[in-house]
Amino acid sequence: RETLKTGLRANLPEYMVPTHFIVLDKMPLTANGKLDRKALPAPDASQLQTTYIAPQGELEQQLAAIWADVLKIEQVGRADNFFELGGHSLLATQVISRIRQQLAVELSLRDLFEARDLAAFAHAAGEGQGNDVPRFIKADRTQPLGLSYAQQRQWFLWQLDPESTAYTIPAALRLSGSLDIAALEQSFSALIARHETLRTTFRQDGESAVQIVHPARALTLTVETVHAGQALEACLQQEMQRPFDLEQGPLLRVRLLNLATDEHVLILTQHHIVSDGWSMPIMVDELVRLYEAFSQGRGVMLTPLAMQYADYALWQKTLMEAGEQDRQLEYWKQQLGAHQPILELPADHPRPVVQSHAGARLAVELEPGLIDDLKQVARQQGVTLFMLLLASFQSLLHRHSGQSDIRVGVPIANRTRAETEGLIGFFVNTQVLRAEFDLHTTFNELLQQVKHTALQAQAHQELPFEQLVEALQPQRSLSHSPLFQVMFNHQSQASTAIRELPGLQVEALVSDRYPAQFDLTLNTAEHDGGLSAGLTYATALFDSGTIERMAGHWLALLRALCANAAQRIAEIPMLDAAERQQLVRDWNATAAEFPSEHCLHSLIETQVLATPDAPALIFAGEQLSYAQLNARANQLAHRLRESGVGPDVLVGICVERSVELVIGL
Repeated sequence: RETLKTGLRANLPEYMVPTHFIVLDKMPLTANGKLDRKALPAPDASQLQTTYIAPQGELEQQLAAIWADVLKIEQVGRADNFFELGGHSLLATQVISRIRQQLAVELSLRDLFEARDLAAFAHAAGEGQGNDVPRFIKADRTQPLGLSYAQQRQWFLWQLDPESTAYTIPAALRLSGSLDIAALEQSFSALIARHETLRTTFRQDGESAVQIVHPARALTLTVETVHAGQALEACLQQEMQRPFDLEQGPLLRVRLLNLATDEHVLILTQHHIVSDGWSMPIMVDELVRLYEAFSQGRGVMLTPLAMQYADYALWQKTLMEAGEQDRQLEYWKQQLGAHQPILELPADHPRPVVQSHAGARLAVELEPGLIDDLKQVARQQGVTLFMLLLASFQSLLHRHSGQSDIRVGVPIANRTRAETEGLIGFFVNTQVLRAEFDLHTTFNELLQQVKHTALQAQAHQELPFEQLVEALQPQRSLSHSPLFQVMFNHQSQASTAIRELPGLQVEALVSDRYPAQFDLTLNTAEHDGGLSAGLTYATALFDSGTIERMAGHWLALLRALCANAAQRIAEIPMLDAAERQQLVRDWNATAAEFPSEHCLHSLIETQVLATPDAPALIFAGEQLSYAQLNARANQLAHRLRESGVGPDVLVGICVERSVELVIGL
C-alpha cells in the first residue's frame, strides 16, 4: 500500500491520493456491464487506526504542539492527518496564525490541506517564507484612535439611519436558581475593564471618525420585575428594537429581568460596530468564569490580552496601505469579473422596490445516517464539510434558478492573527464565493472547484467587503444587496452547551423572529458530532410552502450525492414522489369532454353564435375573433368550390405556421 501511495504521489496532487486501499477479486458490475458503485465495500474501520509515531526534530515537535493545542488533543504523531484528527477550515486558520506568530513562517491553508500528515506539513513549513507582515504595535492612546474598515462602514450606515436596529446583536440567558447579583455586577465590571470595545463610543473628528475609549467603571444592575401576564418575548423584542446611539453609548446594554423567585433572564445587547458572532461566545465564556470566581469569593486569572481592538484597527490600516489592499483587490477582480449577475430564484411575490428585512426561518432536519454519509464523502473527496455543504447549496440554487454563474455570500471570521482570537470586536468579513456550472458538471468536479475557490478566498480574506463593492461598482438597487443575494453561514464548532454556574442552571433563549438580511440564507452548524440546518428567507419574496419544497430538494440532492458523487448535477433527481405525481400526472390531466361526433368547423360555427367577438386566434400580433375566423374560412371554402373542389377531394396545405394555416384547416 505504501508503495502504491508513493507512486501515486509522484503523479497526483496529495488530495487525490487515496487514504485507504481495498483489494478486490473483481470489480462489481451492473447488469449493463458498468461499475456498480453501490456494491463497492466501504473501508474497514481498522484502517483508520494508525500507529503513533513520535514527531522527529524541533520543527515537527513545534508543529505537533500547535496542532494538539488547536485540536484540544493530547498528542499528535508525525503520521497523523490534521483533518482526520477533527480539523476543519476554522481550526486550520488558527494553526496558520499560530505558526505565523510563534515560528515567523508564512504558510497557506492549501499547505495544510494538501499535507498528508504532520511530517509532510513540516516539510512544507521548512520551505515556507519568512513572515514580513507588519507586527502589532500599541496605538498611542493620547492620539485620536482610528476605526477599522468594517467600523467605518457601520459608522456610515448609522449616520444614514440612527434609528435602525438592523445591526443589533442580542443574546438572552435564563438563569434558574440562586443568583448572586453582586457577583454578576463584579463580573460585568471586570469584563468591561478587560475589553476596551465594551466601553468605546464614536464621534466625527473633521473628515474622519474616531473611537473614544472611556475609563473602566463599575456596572450597577437594576433588576426589573416582569409581572405575571407580561410576555417575555415582548420584553426581548422591546430590547432588540431599541436603537443604539454610537456617540453617547453604551454599546453594550445589560438588563436583568426577574420572572419569579430564583428565576431571572439576563439580556445582553450589543451593536455590531463593537462585536460580531465570534465575540459573543467569548463574552459569555469569560462572564461565566468571572462569575464562578466572584460568587465563590476567589480570584480569577484570565489569559492577558496582548492587544486591544484599537491596536488591530491601526495594524489593519498599516497592512492594507503597505500593498496588501492592491494585491487582494486584484485577486477579487479577476475572480468575480466585470459583470455581477443577480440571482433570480423563482419567487411567489414580485421583488419590492425597497428591500424588506421581514423574514422567517424553517428548520431542516438531517437524519444521523445522512450526516455520517456526508462526512464520509467529504473525507473521500479531500474537502471539509463546509465545502461540501456550500457546493450542495450552490447546486440547489443552480437547479432552481437555471443560472450557470452562482455567487453566494459567506461570512468569515477574519481573525488571521493569533492575537485577535480572544478579542471582543468587529472582525467578521463577507466573501463572495463563485461557482460555475454547465450541463456536464459532476458533483465531485464541483467539489474540487469549490475547494480551490474557498482556499484562495481564505488567502485573500482581509480585503473589506465594502472596498470590494466600491471597486466592482455593481448596479446599485434598494431592492437587493450588492454582489450576492443569498448567503451560506456555516459554524464548524458551534457549542450547544453553556458552562454550569454555581447554584444556577443556564439556558440560552432563542427569539422566534428572524430578520432576513438577504433573499435566502442557509445556516448550518456542527455540534456534538451532529449537524443542524435551517433556511432563513425573505417573506416579501417567498411563501413558507416554497421554502419547504426547496428544503426537500436540498435533502434529496444531499442523499443523491452521497449515493454517487460522480453523477452530473443537472441529472440529480430532487423531486419526491408527491411532487412527481403532481407534475407528471395531476397537472397533465388535461383530458376534457367534447362533442366528438361533430367536425371542427361545426364546433367553431356553434361558438360563433355564442361569442362572435371573443378572441379565437392570436398569432404574431394579429388577432381574429370567432366571427372573423369563420368568415375567412367561408371565403376560402367558396374559392375552392369555384375552382371545382367538391366532396371527398383532398386539398394539400403548404404554408408556414400562421393565421392562414388555421383558416385552411
